[in-house]
Amino acid sequence: MNKKIAVVLIVLVVIIVGIVLILFLNNKDNNENNNNSNSNENVNVSGERTLVVYFSAQGHTEAVAEQIANNIEADIFEIVPVDEYTSDDLDWTDDDSRVSREHEDESLRDVELLSTEVPNWDDYDTIIIGYPIWWGIAAWPVNTFVEANDFSGKTVIPFCTSSSSGLGQSGELLADAAGTGNWLEV
Repeated sequence: MNKKIAVVLIVLVVIIVGIVLILFLNNKDNNENNNNSNSNENVNVSGERTLVVYFSAQGHTEAVAEQIANNIEADIFEIVPVDEYTSDDLDWTDDDSRVSREHEDESLRDVELLSTEVPNWDDYDTIIIGYPIWWGIAAWPVNTFVEANDFSGKTVIPFCTSSSSGLGQSGELLADAAGTGNWLEV
């Protein structure tokens, strides 16, 4: 696939994800306002806090994550492997590349991260989590992050970037790995 088509696909993904997130967050606000206006209690509702978490091996997911965070005024957190992926590591056509070896041997997918701890994690109500698709699933560094955090009481919205695959079951697999949280299908 040539670079022009890949860029157009990424732009389309950014636009679609942005629209879905805006619609979701607006609908959520409207539901809360309706619930609050029907209540006899005086409820002090503080604004929900949203965090965009992402892993980006080549900058594509980073661009989408930053655009989403800017559009909805959310905080952002980058998932960074201790041993970052190089372009040679990402050459899936080379059977000896890092991602090819990790794909073939699942025991190699436990990728150590610089940090899995998000400052003020408990303050966030909505987590938007983005990643590239590798062999039809979320890039493995995302699994390490998801397994290290408690998503209880959080709404989680996954998104992905890929030049050839959709979200597939990646969100469901991450939800299973997390074991907690309200993971939405987008």
